[in-house]
Amino acid sequence: MTAVTNRSVPRDPSSSFTGWIGIARCDITPPVGIYARNWGASTHDRAEGVHRPLTATALTFQTVKDSQPAVVVSLDLGWWRSFKDERYVRDYILNELRLDSPRLMISLSHTHAGPVLCSEDRDKPGGEMLAGYLDFLRDRIVSTVREALANADIASLHWTYSSCSLACNRDLPDPDSDRVLCGYNPAGVADHTLLVGSIRFLRSGAAASILNYACHPTTLAWENRLISPDFVGAAREVVEEHFNGAPCMFLQGASGELAPRRQYTADTAVADANGRVLGYAVVSALENAKSNRLEFSGVIESGAPLAVWREVEEPQRSDIHCYQIDVELPLQSMSSMVELDAAIRECMDRVALERLTRKRRIREAVGDGGSTKMPAWIWRLGDSFLVGHPNEAYSMLQTSLRALFPSTTVAVMNVVNGHFGYLPPEEMYGKDMYPVWQSPFAAGSLERLIEACAERMAGM
Repeated sequence: MTAVTNRSVPRDPSSSFTGWIGIARCDITPPVGIYARNWGASTHDRAEGVHRPLTATALTFQTVKDSQPAVVVSLDLGWWRSFKDERYVRDYILNELRLDSPRLMISLSHTHAGPVLCSEDRDKPGGEMLAGYLDFLRDRIVSTVREALANADIASLHWTYSSCSLACNRDLPDPDSDRVLCGYNPAGVADHTLLVGSIRFLRSGAAASILNYACHPTTLAWENRLISPDFVGAAREVVEEHFNGAPCMFLQGASGELAPRRQYTADTAVADANGRVLGYAVVSALENAKSNRLEFSGVIESGAPLAVWREVEEPQRSDIHCYQIDVELPLQSMSSMVELDAAIRECMDRVALERLTRKRRIREAVGDGGSTKMPAWIWRLGDSFLVGHPNEAYSMLQTSLRALFPSTTVAVMNVVNGHFGYLPPEEMYGKDMYPVWQSPFAAGSLERLIEACAERMAGM
């Protein structure tokens, strides 16, 4: 048998980071009885029990032990109703940890079965607990990040792309009208991309993982009365049990139009089943992951011509670059604060009042102008990117950035460091659909965000 080399075969892509990595987790479950009305259709206000505990997971990245870290924190929480509360929490964390703003990303899982994150709802049943919960939350985050930094050690991070069928398109044309419903659309296209990061601590042999997937945690809906991380809890449980307790961090992707097929229920068994679908896909991806690049090394002539690939160890990058950019986004025509306040005073319908209250908070956050500046956070860890932003972008954000940077791993996160509204593609505007009329942002805003992120990434 003879070996024949052929170097024209494409190389297997590899994306990794090696440096000081720390990870820690804590419990952030709120007290039973807290205000937890996240659905306009709900007939209850208070959480009446706990399905699974809510957690905060912190990951820290450093080039050397004493350098300022890049910190990402994943919270099993829904979304910020008030930009003031988000800044109250984030500014405290930045100050306590002495972090520059570009170096902190707080990513919410977007569960719809958590406490309401709005201290302004203090007059609602259970609302008196909200301000205290925010204080508890920010203290827990600071202590957990400090724990991660104290435990940090030399580690490597390798990324693997895979897929999972949990996420489905949820923009369903109403068969009885010209509007678009929020619910399973069997004819719709869904991005099933699953991105998994495998962390290996080089001296201890310990492990951890990162799960970046785009899917609304809306399994548990208006009839549910329990605090829950939704499917995220069971997904992590599957991964961590399989890998002997190695912690797994969940990062919500660009899931604007994506949700499970089975949702809108009070049955926690459905949420757990959805989580297992995702969890086993992560296990499969991690079992198939590689730490070294595969390179075509030649042909062995046997009964058949056999292509031989070998693992090739490459120098690991340890550089970290963190940027925060501001993107000017145009606003849709919206009612003024005065008009919204008048409508709220006159509204007697519970569901309509919920919508009006949300619109008022959004208007207060984005201002009365014709455009507003929205931040985005872009990190380069070795030869991979992490991109986070406050809003609910459609999956076009992640598919576009990944297509523009095909040889580099790109993790994309919705609901990072705030929340204002949806970012649908330009062609969706003009349709009667919730992500369009809920959003303060005008047509073309998603495309502007993609362009701005890509421009910054190209310069890194």
